[in-house]
Amino acid sequence: MAENDISIIHPRPSSIVAALYTLRDLNVDVAILHGPPGCSFKHARLLEEDGIHVVTTALDENGFVFGGRDELSSLLVKVNKMFNPKLIGVVGTCASMIIGEELREPVLDANLDVPVIEVEVHAGYPNNTKGVLMALESACEAGVIDAVELKRQKFLLEEATNVEKRHGAASREYLAPSRGDLKYKVAEKIINHLKDGKRCLTIMNAKKETGYMFADITVAINEMAVHLGVEGNVINMANVDDNVGLPRVRHHATCIMNDFREKGVTIHENIGGMDEYPITGEKVSELIAEKYSDFDFAVITGVPHAIPMDNLFGMEVISVTNGPRQVLPLKEMGHENVIVEIDLHPKTLGVNHIVESEFGATMREVAKDMLDGESEAI
Repeated sequence: MAENDISIIHPRPSSIVAALYTLRDLNVDVAILHGPPGCSFKHARLLEEDGIHVVTTALDENGFVFGGRDELSSLLVKVNKMFNPKLIGVVGTCASMIIGEELREPVLDANLDVPVIEVEVHAGYPNNTKGVLMALESACEAGVIDAVELKRQKFLLEEATNVEKRHGAASREYLAPSRGDLKYKVAEKIINHLKDGKRCLTIMNAKKETGYMFADITVAINEMAVHLGVEGNVINMANVDDNVGLPRVRHHATCIMNDFREKGVTIHENIGGMDEYPITGEKVSELIAEKYSDFDFAVITGVPHAIPMDNLFGMEVISVTNGPRQVLPLKEMGHENVIVEIDLHPKTLGVNHIVESEFGATMREVAKDMLDGESEAI
């Protein structure tokens, strides 16, 4: 079997959910799921924490047989009255796909004076990026984004899929979940490296809102360095360019960068936008080759497997991910330690400031024990 045709048997993200999150990034006010009431329930609930209304047509057995055109058109009218939205999204499900329900017809029936992004999607696609692409194409048709941004997004989605096939969850038939290395052990190692005068690269390569927690690890390492008087030995890279991306993604970059400044953390190298995590690796490699090849260790957070190992050769690499199935691939890439922030996603929805990570909190506590009376300055 060819590598690209690998049969993956562990659960993977859904295209339906990917479409919902993309609508969120486009700043829709209401997202309608056209399907059973329980479809994508967990993520729908989480998205409500992020400030959008998620409702469902709640198709039952009768709807599975006879369709739900009337239910969807009626719900569109209802949410328009209830929420007075400026932008609505409608997302298909496996049920609507199987019965051949067309989303366009009930949208036309509703005859709203509000733009509606229709996403004819289901969960049967091999890559969840298909849901993102379909949402973006529909957004372009509705005039919400232009053709230039659509082309840019398509390129990023292709690269994101390639990253996962090379070293991510799509790289093999089955990956067992893992919690990674013990956080306090890795925290001790980082603090000792800084105490010994070793030079550190922090590389935050975060996907969208996950940056609110991964940024805390950059902050914690800089706090340790300042306390030890070795802040000159730390160089920070982060993908916090707020000039690119969908509206909400740019907003995340602005908020995180403002918090870095407030906390006194200098980002020496801005490596891209918060949706550019699949392509930042090339820039990071170039920067390391040009300026930082003699550094001793690197701490990579977010999507570490998108950063090539070529120019990290000779450095000790520590990585922090929120994917339990990502631990083994990262170890195989040559990462000495891998840490998992298991509860990251629900804690980074609906926030506008950096959120303390479990690993950041661990570093701060370990520092108090290791540095005794000096801890008051941390």
